Amino acid sequence: MSFTRQALFEEISPAISSEHGKVTIVGVGQVGMACAYSILQQNLANEICLVDVVADKLKGEMMDLQHGLAFTKHCTVKADTDYSITAGSKLCVITAGARQREGETRLSLVQRNVEIFKGIVPKLVQYSPDTLIMVVSNPVDILTYVTWKLSGLPREKVFGSGTNLDSARFRFLLSERLNIAPSSCHGWIIGEHGDSSVAVWSGVNVAGVNLHEIVPIGLEGDTDNWEQEVHRKVIDSAYEIIKLKGYTSWAIGLSVAKIVHGIVGNTRNVYALSTNVKGFHGINDDVFLSLPVVLGSNGLTHIVKQNLSETEISQLQKSAESLLEVQNSLKL
Repeated sequence: MSFTRQALFEEISPAISSEHGKVTIVGVGQVGMACAYSILQQNLANEICLVDVVADKLKGEMMDLQHGLAFTKHCTVKADTDYSITAGSKLCVITAGARQREGETRLSLVQRNVEIFKGIVPKLVQYSPDTLIMVVSNPVDILTYVTWKLSGLPREKVFGSGTNLDSARFRFLLSERLNIAPSSCHGWIIGEHGDSSVAVWSGVNVAGVNLHEIVPIGLEGDTDNWEQEVHRKVIDSAYEIIKLKGYTSWAIGLSVAKIVHGIVGNTRNVYALSTNVKGFHGINDDVFLSLPVVLGSNGLTHIVKQNLSETEISQLQKSAESLLEVQNSLKL
């Protein structure tokens, strides 16, 4: 203890971290900082730890957040290029990786980011062997599989942000068409966080009224063209945002914060997260795709058994096949 602290305080017992939890964010790019800011603003952690390889930017982002702590509820913000600072993390959020370029598919990023993850995941587990790991970097499904393999952690402790944001985009677009609040539109996007995602039209409802029972979605007679005008926009929206502003950040940051809230609060909310779907909907391989899952303080506890249509099951299986082909080509 420094002289000033000794003069000012009489220690009764050592200070310890609260149960509120320590959250580590790896990568201080636009997505990582949107996650950090959202977590800080919503008072979801008692400590936020930032890690990156670019020391100057890392220090600058840390200082910028620290200087705002007088305006937030209590939280400690730390940063370092050394992973030892992450020790004791309740949750590690990985946002690091090569950025998706304009017009580039998420899957084309894969091997570049696999090499980056080889330098991240083992270190996180070394210092926080009981941590949960959430992958946000793209292609998120493949990299969640990679993280699961590299970490040695059980399947319930490794998951990806998946189609949680896609589902939010889906609900927003539905709400625009129906002129009601997004929170009153219930619908899910499952499968790949990407071009082969599946819109679960059979489950879209407002106040329990199933949309597919009053509109022939995707079939002849669908004069409102729901599939093309809504699901297609969900898929294309990230590409459009990247074209317009260079990256996506705010919505994924808010999505991650919502998931963090489910963990630190043990709320047992249902989120669309990327997880090992072996044994579900006729998929027999270790493939990571998004399905609705129940999330608590120790990770995933349940996968919701959705009653999918034959078309949706077929689409989900095709999504799994395309990702399995990529997984099998990886050099781990």
